[in-house]
This record gives sequence, structure tokens and C-alpha cells, in this order.
Amino acid sequence: MDEKELTRLVEKFSGTVYRAAYCCLRNRADADDITQDAFLALYTSDTEFTGDEHIKAWLIRVAVNRCRNLLRSARYRTTVPLDEAGEIPAAPGKPDSILPVIMKLRPKYRVALYMFYYEDMPVKQISEVLGEKPTAVTTRLARARQQLKQLLIKEGYDEY
Repeated sequence: MDEKELTRLVEKFSGTVYRAAYCCLRNRADADDITQDAFLALYTSDTEFTGDEHIKAWLIRVAVNRCRNLLRSARYRTTVPLDEAGEIPAAPGKPDSILPVIMKLRPKYRVALYMFYYEDMPVKQISEVLGEKPTAVTTRLARARQQLKQLLIKEGYDEY
């Protein structure tokens, strides 16, 4: 892959990869690092891609896997993140009023909901990215919706 192609892909998918990493980690600095790692992995990879959607799915999978590795690390488990000021990043053009509530869910539910609703990924593609069976993703989405509904009622979002 040449630098010109990498630049095009970074411009096209960096926001998506960053939001997926942030959704997993809830930490801007770590999400930036994971995003850079994913694009570095893409640049050094010998994988043959069939198109931009394949590259997007591959990048998200790399980012999610790196997030999982980071969450398992002793450094991450023994530190407490500082509260960060600012808004939670959301996909452009999408309503983000319930995203703070979604961020209160467990990571496996939060990531599945994010990919399904904010990245418009079908269940089959989410299952490939997460390395899970489609039925597991469907179950995860159903449980996430149920928990989200309870959180929304608890937080006072009656219209949902």
C-alpha cells in the first residue's frame, strides 16, 4: 500500500475507527492511540482487500481487538482515568442525545449497539468484526436494547 492510498483511507475511516475505539475505552487518548495502531497495522499488512467496506471492517476489527488487549492489560486495570471535558464524539448527522446513556452499558453491549445503529453495520458484518456468531450478536443486541430501555426510563427519557 502506498502513502497516497493510506492517506485517502485515513481521511475516510479515521473517524469511524476512533469512535469504535472510544466506544470501547471511553478515553480519548487511548482511542487516539488505538486509531493510530489500526492504521499502522493496515499500512504494514499484506492482506488483500476486496474493497473499502472490507478495509473498514478490518480496521474496526483491529481496533476492537486492540481495545480488548488494552482493557485486559494490568496497566489499564490499575489506573483510574481522569474525567475528560467535552462532548462524546458521535457520527455526523446522527442524533446523539442517548449516546451518553449507551456509554453506561457494558462494553460488549455498547460496541454492538454502536456498530449497529451509529455505523449502520448489519448483524453479519458485526459478527465478523467481533469474531462472534451472528446469533450471539443478535442476542447481544436484544439484551443491550433491553438494558438501554431500562436505563433510559431510569434517566428520565420517557419518550423512548
